[in-house]
Amino acid sequence: MNTVWAARAIKGLAFVLAALVFSPAADAAGEVNLYSYRQPFLMKPLLKAFNKQTGIKVNVVYAKKGLLERIKAEGRNSPADLVLSADIGRLNDLVAAGLVQPVKSEVLDANIPPQYRHKDGLWFGLTTRARVVYAHKDRVKAGELASYEDIAKPHFKSRLCTRSGKHPYNVTLLASIIAAKGEKAAEDWARGVKANLARKPQGNDRAQVKAIYQGECDVSLGNTYYMGKMATNDKKPEQKKWAAAVRVVFPNQNGRGAHVNASGAALTKSSKNRNNAVKLLEFLSGPFAQKIYAEQNFEYPVRDGVAFHPLVESWGRFKADTVNLLEVTKHRTTATKIMDRVRFDH
Repeated sequence: MNTVWAARAIKGLAFVLAALVFSPAADAAGEVNLYSYRQPFLMKPLLKAFNKQTGIKVNVVYAKKGLLERIKAEGRNSPADLVLSADIGRLNDLVAAGLVQPVKSEVLDANIPPQYRHKDGLWFGLTTRARVVYAHKDRVKAGELASYEDIAKPHFKSRLCTRSGKHPYNVTLLASIIAAKGEKAAEDWARGVKANLARKPQGNDRAQVKAIYQGECDVSLGNTYYMGKMATNDKKPEQKKWAAAVRVVFPNQNGRGAHVNASGAALTKSSKNRNNAVKLLEFLSGPFAQKIYAEQNFEYPVRDGVAFHPLVESWGRFKADTVNLLEVTKHRTTATKIMDRVRFDH
């Protein structure tokens, strides 16, 4: 089989698979097709409530990676109407690839602060999480750590653990530092953090807290919601011990504020159910959905007036960096190059 026929066969297979996932036809009345990086346990109660309220059926494909590539392969025939992501960087990648279209909605503008939505309506943040420092309660004294800059100082040499510098969460954090202080300062910071690592970057955010508990390091970077997941994990109670060993430090409270990333959604250019997709997007930014996000995943609602989970509230209110996430995403490519230059993961 030559290359052209092979390419056609692969593309045709993608369309067949899409048809099997989304049945009946993608443009059927009363339906919307969602591609989701967010997990089923979180989305199922939300989508069930949306269906009950509107009568619109939501067909979902869940994935950990590869949705951008899938939509590209499906082309104009892609059944996807909305893409839901846990990281704003992935939504920005969809924008850069020309795979999304703008949405104008007074409901979304009212529910979502401007720093958490694309200025042209190409994506909308739905929840936020702070990228904080987890610090051992005894080995790190109060006041010893107050900023992201502090963990790059010699004082914390061999005391820091973190996941890969190339992970989207750390790339976006570094991009926020570029936005605030410029590329040189950001690279100096990355070099300082690397110099302070107690071990080679590895594992996820929970693994870093486990390492603190076991005495391998004293501080780590992590998203706030992982603290909630560990502290309430009845299936793996050892994680409760990890969480009890650390406290959440919100960095840069006397300056620009803690870096905040967002989960969010974007409307695909190929959407066949545009009106239903916008209704779902508006629902996810509304009070019921925002409450579910807060209760089940220990996230911060983007909509004002929604109560935090009591555990999240116990960490205290904090000052968030108000830079528009669109400005942050502009620097992600540079941030990735910096991580390569400083050989962060080596």
